[in-house]
Amino acid sequence: MKKFKIFLILLLILFLGYVFVYPWFIPLEYLKRENPGLTAMMKYRQKQWEREGKNIKLRQSWVPLKKISPYLIKAVLIAEDDKFYRHAGFDLDALEKALEKNLQAGKIKYGGSTISQQTAKNLFLSPSKNPIRKIQEAILTFRLERTLSKKRILEIYLNIAEWGQGIFGIEEASKFYYRKSASGLTPWESARLASVLPNPLKYNPLGNSPYVEKRSRLIYYIMKKRGIIKEEYQEIEKEAEKEAESDKVEQGSGVLQPAIPPSNSTEEGKTP
Repeated sequence: MKKFKIFLILLLILFLGYVFVYPWFIPLEYLKRENPGLTAMMKYRQKQWEREGKNIKLRQSWVPLKKISPYLIKAVLIAEDDKFYRHAGFDLDALEKALEKNLQAGKIKYGGSTISQQTAKNLFLSPSKNPIRKIQEAILTFRLERTLSKKRILEIYLNIAEWGQGIFGIEEASKFYYRKSASGLTPWESARLASVLPNPLKYNPLGNSPYVEKRSRLIYYIMKKRGIIKEEYQEIEKEAEKEAESDKVEQGSGVLQPAIPPSNSTEEGKTP
């Protein structure tokens, strides 16, 4: 009995070490000067495709932040983390709203994650939403914010974010959907690409989903209202203004609302 208790104690120590200590020893300094290779999310997808017997090629190529369309950068910030340059890794308002929604739903559906949190998760962790993974994500986010500049975190995020089946990073997404480099993305194309980030396996920037249509128009509308873009698509702007008047467009809360929680389901506009 005594040996069994000792075994349980050792097991508990190992478990706590994995949860609380392991994230502190993951190397991060190299990210200042080197681009990451295959991320945890990419490896997770590869194993998933193998289990499902799918022959999907992973596409990802790196592009410096200065060679990414400023419209795309602004659109992503509006859609995913409007307070990115003002917080230290965590948006407490967005987390509070996500908690309220999760309590109403009776399960974890919304994360309220910042770009820094998403970067930590995509680089090093699985996409699961269990409490252990969230604790590790918080530790890694804290460390990322203190190791890398905001500019570098954003550059990494845009180059490793998932944009469809086997499509990672804005350069490959831009080439796949619009047949151009990320530097040439227009405001409207940028809004479409940013709109699918909450669920890139379900939604397609080129699809006719009401969700993508509505979300991309709202992103475009906010870009226009902030003076990021000039007159370009007047018909889009007029329709977006009508939608913005009838919908609550939350700016500065971390994400546009309502955000769709990630899933692996697909829609009519799915990626081949």
